[in-house]
Amino acid sequence: MQNEITFPQKLLDENGCITNPGWARKLYWKYDRADIHAPKWRIKEWDYYLIANDSFGAAFTISDLGYIGMVSVSFLNFTDRWSHTETVLTAFPMGKFHLPSHSGSGNTEFQNKKLLLKYEVSPGKRCISFHFKEFYQGKDFDGEITLAQPQMDTICIATPWKEKPTAFYYNQKINCLPARGHITLGRDTRYFKKGEDFGVLDWGRGVWTYDNTWYWATGSGRIDSVPFGLNLGYGFTDRSLATENAIFYNNKVHKLDAVDFDIPKKTNGSYDFMEQWKITSNDNRLTGTFTPVLNRHADIHAAVIATSQNQVFGHFTGSAVLDDGTVLDVRDFFCAIEVVHNRY
Repeated sequence: MQNEITFPQKLLDENGCITNPGWARKLYWKYDRADIHAPKWRIKEWDYYLIANDSFGAAFTISDLGYIGMVSVSFLNFTDRWSHTETVLTAFPMGKFHLPSHSGSGNTEFQNKKLLLKYEVSPGKRCISFHFKEFYQGKDFDGEITLAQPQMDTICIATPWKEKPTAFYYNQKINCLPARGHITLGRDTRYFKKGEDFGVLDWGRGVWTYDNTWYWATGSGRIDSVPFGLNLGYGFTDRSLATENAIFYNNKVHKLDAVDFDIPKKTNGSYDFMEQWKITSNDNRLTGTFTPVLNRHADIHAAVIATSQNQVFGHFTGSAVLDDGTVLDVRDFFCAIEVVHNRY
């Protein structure tokens, strides 16, 4: 039985353990770095935005991983099937990025000689602005994007690691954020259109064990003019009391139990990410296939830090069952699924 949290409470007790593991539709748990029972260099905080349609997209990360900071910007071209990502690494930020303790307020800015990236949050909207000098083939990359945030459910989760109770994962995904604005690479300007394009926020705070692999799917769009989205995730922490698997429909969450990504494998046993996948939930409320169009692959190795990322973009076709039993026919729904192995 999954434990739904429905009222405000502290995230961590006096021992640094999650007071009440579970899931919620809002950020009911209060996060405070002072309550964490771990060295500053073990605390992980990140704000990640993805704004995309089936032609192009952009992604932005500001992450404080304790002993290293990772700030990245991605340009995604799904029509021509290529992408480019630039990542800036900094040493020992340990809170210096001032990422907010709640997703609903606070501004964050990173700036060095090549990159200026700003997140500005105010009631009902989020603004992303950036300028990256010589981002790709000598071309600058810049833009401004506004994400509206109407009254809506989100999917939140607070779960511990069995082997280390003071390690925890506190996360919120906000799907189906209506987007408008532009991105410009060199002389190529592309526009996100109000009413047509959407973004997602992945907001996370926690203390992690060193070696983890996660699986995460996200999608935001429309079915018959109604906002529809998916958030699916598993692979790390104790999910016995909660999963983050959910269908979003008309700004409401419809909760799923467990899901599985059946990824084809090559003869050597490694994943063949660009072949068609199968996606199923154990309650049969989500079933279908995922047909890839682009894999944004990245490997980063820096001292004790290592990450291998495969973020695969493509189309989901299948069925989704809402809480009241309504069956949605999902056809060529654009989404992203990532498989990430981190050692940090």
